[in-house]
Amino acid sequence: MTSERRTALYEEHVALHARMVPFGGFSMPVQYSGILKEHDAVRHRAGLFDLSHMGQFILEGNDVAAWADGLTINEVATMKPFQARYNIFCNPNGGAHDDVIFYRLPDRWLLVVNAGNADKMWAHLNAHRSGDVRLRSLHGDAALIAIQGPSAVGMLQKHVDIDLATIKYYFCAEAKVDGVPVTLARTGYTGEDGFELFLPGDRAPAIWRSLLAAHEGEGLIPCGLGARDVLRLEAGMPLYGHEMTEEITPVQAGLTWALKLPKPEFTGKGALVQQLEGDRFPRIVGLKMAGRVGAREGYPVFSGDARVGEIRSGSIAPAVGNANIATALVEKDVTTIGTNLQVEVRGERHDATVVSMPFYKRQKTERKGDR
Repeated sequence: MTSERRTALYEEHVALHARMVPFGGFSMPVQYSGILKEHDAVRHRAGLFDLSHMGQFILEGNDVAAWADGLTINEVATMKPFQARYNIFCNPNGGAHDDVIFYRLPDRWLLVVNAGNADKMWAHLNAHRSGDVRLRSLHGDAALIAIQGPSAVGMLQKHVDIDLATIKYYFCAEAKVDGVPVTLARTGYTGEDGFELFLPGDRAPAIWRSLLAAHEGEGLIPCGLGARDVLRLEAGMPLYGHEMTEEITPVQAGLTWALKLPKPEFTGKGALVQQLEGDRFPRIVGLKMAGRVGAREGYPVFSGDARVGEIRSGSIAPAVGNANIATALVEKDVTTIGTNLQVEVRGERHDATVVSMPFYKRQKTERKGDR
């Protein structure tokens, strides 16, 4: 007997013969037709994802922006109407509680958190709530569907009542998809263009079926968490619990672009400043394995006879010539691009090289929005 919750699209996944696994407290599809086939669809055509397991919180009140600025490393109050912005909540030691996205809507803010951190983040927000701030959780009730890939925008355009070309990267809009009111965001976690659709759970199955039925002939297929993880790793995007944890800070994860130190004060600021000034911290790097042996989370990394770190994520990368790629948390002295290291796999050491991230970068045709 399973204790996992079900998203609004659970029955759709079962009908499509998805392989279901527990993830973030929900029963989720890890794959349908196969990870490699689904990866190929997203890189060359389009894929459809159920992300309804993610935590969705509504923030309302006159003090939301100032309050959120005191809890996060990036700026919230400077966001423009309908802008989305990546952000990170830290603990007092600088470690990450969670990495999130804020969406600024006309009369409210939408905060999307990682599924596995939803309960933790809900408790954190309520424990630190102050001033005119009202919180409402939609976790498990609202749905989130992502359509990602080079053909995604063209496919979705046929279903919406606004011109999607007017929405820049990391911006959103309120619109109707097949007549259903949704919040559309030009965000994603695959390294490709596309949109995420925030909508009521009871309306999600019809939208899911409509998109698949209308564009199956153009190559749109449902995709699971397995393909999503390969896609995000190729695109150099961090996954909470891997490249960032309560102990691994945003500075170590290479996310200093999101760290706005001119903000007067925020949780973790002192620790992060101290870490930056000391500059001796272990940090995340990209690795490319020399051979066909893959690196996996927890495998030790060596430089000569010295253990210098460990693997945090690893996968074969179809978009990088089927190379085995990985991220590793290693000592500063071995982080230079081109440095040769070794990864210990089942007692044997295999050569790897430090490479720049992202491993894969699409050719963009539009100006990137402010993150």
